[in-house]
Amino acid sequence: MRKLQVLAGVAGAAMMTAAGQAGAQEATALDEIVVTAQKRAENLQDVPVSVTALTADQLKDQRVGDVLALSGLSPGLQIKTDDNAANPRIFIRGIGVNDFNPSTASAVGVYVDGVYVASPLAQMSGFYDLQQVEVLRGPQGTLYGRNTTGGAINVTTKKPSATPEGDLAVDYGRFNSLNVQGGFGGPIADTLAFRIAGLYDKSDGYTLNRLTGNKGNDADRKAVRGALRWTPDDKLTVDVSASYSKSSGGSILTYNRSLVAQTAEAASTADPDPTFGYIFCKPAYYTSGQCTNVAGYANTSTNKYQGDYRFEGKDIVKLFGATSAISYDYGGVTLYSITGYQRAKRDDYEETDANPISIFDARYIAQQDTTSQEFRLQSNGATALRWVAGLYGARDNLDNDSHYNVLEALRVPDPVNNPTGMDPANSVGVFGWPLHQKTTSYAAFGQVDYDLTPKLTLTGGLRWSQDKKTFHYVSDVDYGLLTLFEYDNQKTFSSISGRVGLRYAINDDANVYATYNRGTKSGGFFSGQTTDPDDLGPYRDETVNAYEVGAKSEFLDRRLRVNVSAFYYDYKDLQVYTVIQRNGLPVQLFTNASKARVYGGEAEIEARPMAGLSLTLGASLLSAEYKDFQSLGEDYSGNTLPSAPKTSLNGAARYEHPVGAGKLISQLDFTYRGKVYYDTANTERLSDKARAYVNGQVGWAFADGRYELGVWGKNLADTTNISDITPIAAFGFDVFSMGPPRTYGLYLRARY
Repeated sequence: MRKLQVLAGVAGAAMMTAAGQAGAQEATALDEIVVTAQKRAENLQDVPVSVTALTADQLKDQRVGDVLALSGLSPGLQIKTDDNAANPRIFIRGIGVNDFNPSTASAVGVYVDGVYVASPLAQMSGFYDLQQVEVLRGPQGTLYGRNTTGGAINVTTKKPSATPEGDLAVDYGRFNSLNVQGGFGGPIADTLAFRIAGLYDKSDGYTLNRLTGNKGNDADRKAVRGALRWTPDDKLTVDVSASYSKSSGGSILTYNRSLVAQTAEAASTADPDPTFGYIFCKPAYYTSGQCTNVAGYANTSTNKYQGDYRFEGKDIVKLFGATSAISYDYGGVTLYSITGYQRAKRDDYEETDANPISIFDARYIAQQDTTSQEFRLQSNGATALRWVAGLYGARDNLDNDSHYNVLEALRVPDPVNNPTGMDPANSVGVFGWPLHQKTTSYAAFGQVDYDLTPKLTLTGGLRWSQDKKTFHYVSDVDYGLLTLFEYDNQKTFSSISGRVGLRYAINDDANVYATYNRGTKSGGFFSGQTTDPDDLGPYRDETVNAYEVGAKSEFLDRRLRVNVSAFYYDYKDLQVYTVIQRNGLPVQLFTNASKARVYGGEAEIEARPMAGLSLTLGASLLSAEYKDFQSLGEDYSGNTLPSAPKTSLNGAARYEHPVGAGKLISQLDFTYRGKVYYDTANTERLSDKARAYVNGQVGWAFADGRYELGVWGKNLADTTNISDITPIAAFGFDVFSMGPPRTYGLYLRARY
C-alpha cells in the first residue's frame, strides 16, 4: 500500500506540476473523445454520465484480450471469473452478480455494436478489431435496458472503410503464448465496402499438474468477423456483419486449500463445527500436512499455480453472431434499426475439487439463442430540443443439461439390491438439472434533452420493460435414473425505469451535472442445481434509486482534463447469490436481499504536460453494504458486498520521443484495488488483501508509422493474482481461481 501511495502521489504531482508549467512546454492538446453513451455521437465532456472510453490503441497497449482484462481500467470496475471461456462476473461500484448459472442476467449489460449480449456464455469472446470500449458507470436503464443497474460496457468494432486499409498485431510471450489479430478491408464498389478481421490466441497455460507434468489453464481461441457497409447516398447507411468464434482451451484448474484439522496443534477449536462436522484448521497450518479435505488429501504446496489433478478437462465454447444496423437520415430525424442474433454453445468438463481423489466434478452443457430488434427514432443536430424514442423486442431460449458428479469413489454397488451404488440419501450420485427457459422481452423508451437556457439543460427519460419467462426444470440423479422433482412455472416481470437530470455549462471547458436514475433488473428463476423446488423462485425485480453529481472540466488549453463524480444508491430487493450448506452438501441459493446502500466518489484525470508525454489517473472510493438482509437464519446486515473494494486506482504514463529515423515509445501502467470479500458472509478466509499490478512496454516505431516493435510485460512484480475463492467447505476445502502470474514477451504492430 505504501508503494502504491508513493506511485499515485508521484503521478498526481507530476500532473499538477507539469500542467502548471504547460505554457512553457511544447505540449499538444488532449484528443477529443467521442462516445455514444446517450445513443448519439457526443463529446465525452458534454455527456452528464460517468464514462471511461478506451481506444483501440489503448486496448492493444494494455493487452485487453477479453472483457475480463478490463478489470481495474475504469474506476470502480472489477471483473472476475471461475471459468476459462465463459461467465465473466462484472461489478461496477460494487454492483454485480456472483452467480455463474446461464439464466441469471448480469447487473452490468454488455453491448456489441448496439446489440445486447444476453448470454453470459458469450461475454468472454475475444476483444479484437475494436474501435472503442466505453464503460458506463451507474444505472443505464432508460436507453440501454433493464439489466443495467450497475452500468454498461459498450463495445464498438471497426467498420468497413472506403479507403483500403489493414492492420496486424502479434504478441508472443511467456508460456509459449501467441496472440495474433488483425483486419483488412476497403471498397468493393463506389457504394460498398468490406472488412474482414480475425483472432488467433493460443497458450500452453500457467498451471502445473504435478501428477502428469502437463500445463493447464491453457488458451486456444480462434475467431473471424466479416462486415459490409453499403452507403448508396448520404442518407442511408447499412452495416451488416457476421462472426464466429471457438474457444477450446482447458477447463479451469484451481488451487485446493485443505480445511479439515487432523491434529490438535492445527485445530482452530476443540469442537467440530456444527454445520460441517469437522474442526477447521488454523490458517497458519493450511499447507502443513496436518490439514486435509474430507477424503484425506492434504495439499502442502503454497504455490497457487500447481495442483494434483485427476484429469484435465476442456472448456469448449462456440459462438455465432450476426448484426444488421440500418440508419436513414430524413433531415430533421434519423431512423435506426438494429437487429441481432446470437447463438452460444458450451461444453465444459471441469475437475472442480482440484485433488487426486474423486470428490466433486462438473459437466456444464448449455445452449442459448437470442434474437433482438430495436427501432429508434431520434432528432438530428444541435437544436435546443434533442430527443430519442424507441421500441425493443427480444426472444431468448436457454437449454441446460449440466450435472455434478459427487463422491463417485465412495459408491459401493450391491449387485442385487443397488447395482449402481447410487445413494441419494447420503448425497452420493450424479446430480443433473436439465432445464429450458424461454424469455420474451419488450420495451418502449424515450429521452428528451431540452436547453432551458444557453447554459442549462434538462434531461428526462422513461422506459417501460416487460420480460415473460417460461421455465421448465428437472432435478434428477444418475442421468435420469431417478427423478427427484419436476418444476414448471411462468411469470411476467414488468417495470418502469427513468432518468431526470440537469447539466449546467459554466463555460466552454467546464460543466456540472446532477442526475437521478431509477434502474431495474428483471426477476426470474434460479437455474443452478438444487434438490429443493423452493430454491427456484421466482425471485423479484431488483430496483435502485441512484443519485449522482459530477463535474467535467478541461484546463490549460485542453492539456489537463479532470472529471469527478459522487453517487448514492438506495437498493431494494437486491438480487444475491450465496452458497449455503444443506444435508452435508454445498447448495447454491439465489434470493433477494431486502436493502443495500452504496455511495462513493470517483475521479479521472488526464494530462499532456509536454510534447510526447501523456498521464492518466483514475480513483474510486466506495462504501457498499447490505442493509436489513436476513437469509435462512443468517444475518448479513452491515456486510460489505462482494467484489466491492473501498479503494481502487488505475493510472498510466506514456512517453513518445523522436530518436533518429523513428521514435521510442514507453508506457508504464498500474491498477490497484483494496481488500475484497468473495462471499456474502464476509468470511475472512474468503477474502483477499489489497493488491497492485504493474504493467509496461517499450517499443520502437519507424518514421512512417507503419511498423512498431518492442517488449512488453504484465504483472511485472509477480503479484498474487486471485480472481475468486469458492468455498466447498462441506467437503473440506476451498478452491482459488487464479489469474495469470507475471507474463512478458515481444510484440509487433503493422498497418497500412
